[in-house]
Amino acid sequence: MRYTDNALNIITTRTFKGIGNAWVVKHLKGNESNEQIIDLINAKSKEKSTITYDDFEFEKNKIIQTLESFEDSCDGVVALGDKNFPQHRGEVKSSQQPIYIFYKGDLSLLESDNPSITVIGLLDPTEEIENRERKIVKELVKKDITIVSGLAFGCDSIAHKEALNGGKTVAILPNTLNKIMPAQNKGLAFQIVEEGGLLITEYYEDFKSSRELISRYQERDRLQALYCDTIILAASYAKDSANRWNIYDKKLDSGARLAMGYARDYGIPRAIMYNEKTDKENPMFDLNRELMAEEKDITILTKETIEKIVDDINNKNNLGNAQKQASLFD
Repeated sequence: MRYTDNALNIITTRTFKGIGNAWVVKHLKGNESNEQIIDLINAKSKEKSTITYDDFEFEKNKIIQTLESFEDSCDGVVALGDKNFPQHRGEVKSSQQPIYIFYKGDLSLLESDNPSITVIGLLDPTEEIENRERKIVKELVKKDITIVSGLAFGCDSIAHKEALNGGKTVAILPNTLNKIMPAQNKGLAFQIVEEGGLLITEYYEDFKSSRELISRYQERDRLQALYCDTIILAASYAKDSANRWNIYDKKLDSGARLAMGYARDYGIPRAIMYNEKTDKENPMFDLNRELMAEEKDITILTKETIEKIVDDINNKNNLGNAQKQASLFD
């Protein structure tokens, strides 16, 4: 399993009271010594007693033991300050920035110059919705777009599976890599890695309560927005769909709604699958219609708009690469 001392230090720092992602982003740039980090913790954290070098090393060794226990399911971990730590997209406050990522597979798929699109949606789409989503993903794969999703049932699984037909896909997980969730998609997770894709998570310890797991799903939704150039909603219920359509027997999805909200907040372009003729009275498109009505920057997917989305991503990446090259000669 691959990791740097810097990654271990940042994970260890995060275990102390009062240390969150925002604290790490503000105070650590990467590759600080143990002594520097301990001084910062003692000066800035909410620990009641002074942290010693032995305290820090004790926590660090516990983390090393934990990581070694699932070495077969995890290739490594990268953290803020590591050379290969993937840069998130969009504008996000420091408390929501990822500071370390556990991974299995091809980590380079998260690089900012690798074009990627997140595709999300319902847990229980109809066959007609599935077929439409597959066509969209197929077009994106033809254009060398990496497909990102959350390995959930329904639209997430559809996106991953279609991407595997000649393309690459990234699955973002709400738990440790040695405990794939949902368990029924464990085979799909293995296939993603075997075919050159990537699994990532922010977690190296199992969740302790249902409340914590819910929070982790929300954090997963935020990463789906942060690690893509555009996010696509296939179909989803809205928050009030149960009351609106009297469909109390269904589990209404919140993940797609949250991910689309995060993308809006971060300035990530958003697109939806929608056909006015066929979808107008379908509750499975409630969120799509809601976004169309409330947001001016929503793109409705057609063959032409898909072309434009891909062109915009490629142009942005080409500009970024040109700026990187120019900076080498400054």
